[in-house]
Amino acid sequence: MKTLTSIFIVLLLGLATLAQTRNEVLIKNATVLTAIHGTLENTDILIRDGKIAKIGKNLAAGGSAKIIDATGKFISPGIIDCHSHTMMDAINEGSLSVTSMTRIRDVLNPTDIAIYRALAGGVTTANLLHGSANAIGGQNSTVKFKFGHPIEDFMIPDAPPGIKFAMGENPKRSSQTFQPGQTPRYPRTRMGTLEVMRDAFVRARDYKQAWDDYKAKKTKVPPRRDIELEPIVEILEGKRLVHAHGYRSDEHLNLMLLADEFGFKVATLQHGLEAYKIAPEIARRGTGVSIFADSWSYKLEAYDSIPYNAYILWKNGVVVSINSDSDERMRRLNLDAAKMMKYGGVPEEEALKMVTLNPAKQLGIDKRTGSIEVGKDADIVIWSAHPFSVYSHADMTLIEGDVYFDRSNDIQKRPEIAKEREALEKMDINKAPASGATSPRIPSEKRTEERDEAEYGDNR
Repeated sequence: MKTLTSIFIVLLLGLATLAQTRNEVLIKNATVLTAIHGTLENTDILIRDGKIAKIGKNLAAGGSAKIIDATGKFISPGIIDCHSHTMMDAINEGSLSVTSMTRIRDVLNPTDIAIYRALAGGVTTANLLHGSANAIGGQNSTVKFKFGHPIEDFMIPDAPPGIKFAMGENPKRSSQTFQPGQTPRYPRTRMGTLEVMRDAFVRARDYKQAWDDYKAKKTKVPPRRDIELEPIVEILEGKRLVHAHGYRSDEHLNLMLLADEFGFKVATLQHGLEAYKIAPEIARRGTGVSIFADSWSYKLEAYDSIPYNAYILWKNGVVVSINSDSDERMRRLNLDAAKMMKYGGVPEEEALKMVTLNPAKQLGIDKRTGSIEVGKDADIVIWSAHPFSVYSHADMTLIEGDVYFDRSNDIQKRPEIAKEREALEKMDINKAPASGATSPRIPSEKRTEERDEAEYGDNR
């Protein structure tokens, strides 16, 4: 009996050890930029089941663990883009001034090559936003770029839902021309845009009261469900984040005053090129700002930005992030963060936070990602050199401990891809198809975003 008991205990211990070593990754001897606890030299990171299990020197892992030698390399948290339109088959639903009922989730394409390119630039997470054709646009999606997986795996399950607002030239459709006899869509002015927002909140407040009265049995007939107003009620209840496109400081201030009026907080002012002018007002309300590093003057309302915008906001206590609003610029957000050290002298770790921990805070996901800490998701990037160097590149990008970009593998596959492309280019695409066959479809690199911009104006 004792022998059987001993065998059973040994088996249990063996299973426990196996469970501990299952899905382990050990990254050794790196310079770790934690984005919260400073820089750690010659440090190891142990990842277990997608989470950061240990950080320290000379860590040990189980026999089945994957070992990555990062000697001479740098590790940062995965970059988070707080304003992106990547992997979206459509951006604007421009037919109405309020399209709060639409969902970005319904138009996501997990095969978009821009996802892979983003991973190659160290981007692991993004806030996918509706375009800016509407005063109140559609509902956002906060995703991790798990390229090669079904779309369900991209979603961050506990990310607070959000919605896109917009002010300025785009929602009043300044760039759109109308045919004779065509009725322009309201609003056509900046004051009209603010009225559309206020009207939506008045209607949502009344709708919420009608449901509250019904639930309290003050009325007997349930209100008719309104999927346009439901997301706006969630804003009033503090359950949905507002991400507001805009440039001019007067418009962003007016939106925050509107939020004061209806008792909610704006989560982020997007773009915010003039946000430095009202930095104390933004800080007092706990609103974040997500900006371009140094992109402006591409249209009239974008003329008044300065490269010290982020520094002034940070100095006033505002949580600042740097976004891309571009599939291409997204791949260089590490360098955009570095510019903040040049313009105003933002400390290195604070500059790194602007593309890691700060956008995570703005999106409400900082408990799981954005910094290198024990217990957080293992969303990390291994860089060939310091990520703020123009000579560095991402060698490896991991999401929850799984490798989604490996530069060495990418280089190894390039000859094979080149041969495949050469074979495709030799095909006679102009040859008439056989009877009943469909015409060959030639992939286009022209983005859906560009088509939408032509119709509704620049999404920026």
